[in-house]
Amino acid sequence: MNIVFKASPRASVGVEMELELVDLTTRQLASKGSQILEAVALSSAGDEAVRAKPELMECTIEINTGVCDTVADARSDLESTIAALVPLCADAGVALMCSGTHPFSHWVDQVISPDPRYGRLIETMQWPARQLQIFGIHVHVGVRSAERAVAMAGALAGYIPHFLALSASSPFWLGQDTGLASSRSKIFEQLPTAGLPYPLGSWQDFEGFMTTLINARAIDSIREVWWDVRPHPNFGTVELRICDGMPTISEVCAVAALSQCLVEWMDSLCERGFALPQPKQWIVRENKWRAVRHGVEAEIIVDEDGDLVKVREAVASLVEELSPVAQRLGCLPELRHCLTILETGPSYLRQRDVAASGSLIDVVDALVTELATDTPIAGTG
Repeated sequence: MNIVFKASPRASVGVEMELELVDLTTRQLASKGSQILEAVALSSAGDEAVRAKPELMECTIEINTGVCDTVADARSDLESTIAALVPLCADAGVALMCSGTHPFSHWVDQVISPDPRYGRLIETMQWPARQLQIFGIHVHVGVRSAERAVAMAGALAGYIPHFLALSASSPFWLGQDTGLASSRSKIFEQLPTAGLPYPLGSWQDFEGFMTTLINARAIDSIREVWWDVRPHPNFGTVELRICDGMPTISEVCAVAALSQCLVEWMDSLCERGFALPQPKQWIVRENKWRAVRHGVEAEIIVDEDGDLVKVREAVASLVEELSPVAQRLGCLPELRHCLTILETGPSYLRQRDVAASGSLIDVVDALVTELATDTPIAGTG
């Protein structure tokens, strides 16, 4: 099967956020997605600048940006859409929140969105799909060719622990502390086509892989391969789907800047004739697990001798290395916000701090406030 990659001329950036709808009285997830999206369509806010759409569960609304030149432009898009949604949500008795999981709502109580695509997913996957009460951040970065997209997806897998450590925000699941920084990652991995990307050597390998899955009726389309990093042919991007939902726009923009800078840096290496490094699959798998479990305190493997470095040190070094790239792309403040996340503590630490002195309802209230104010609450960085 021939798959056309609609190449991008530059490292443009686009961001998708999966937002939770939280009942203002109970703080439980509220199945009001269709109601709010109908209100968007009927209101003066229902123009093309408000990019909001349904997700698998009615307790979720996904918002996304247009194709942006800079992370600052993406931020403006996200803030504009959230500003349009806030009063409509208030009218429906809900607030917006962004985290990898809700601390205590149960997936059995959630209503599946009416889109037939989601109905087919539930019918095919059953229990693993019904549990997908999880929320993430996806970043698209434009890539010049299909071959580069495949090579970059493989190379970017080496940075999965960096992204997970910064974004981890799902320590709680069904009212319990899981002991993980990112329980969302493990829940999502239950789907057979989710999780770590398969190592592929060329675009032809990618086409062959997808052809096999479609012919075998394992998937209906390539949209159903939900790897942590994947080429996206229709958008002409490499898509990073690693991150948990992040409670503040500044945190979202930090990982967007990190994504854009890494792709731009890799593109410059390709232009100079260098082959991108392709990390060993077993190292990628172990490093992802370490970040899932320990977040910023994880020690990750940096070579085949088993040498280790703390992921917080690896992130700090990466930010310094990419700072000249960020300067050229106009996203240096956003990239350096990664260092602020290390200092203040990612969301999973902040949530545990709030829970230690209060309750899981207090955790929900803190997360709602963080999105509304773009300000972290508590933290032990």
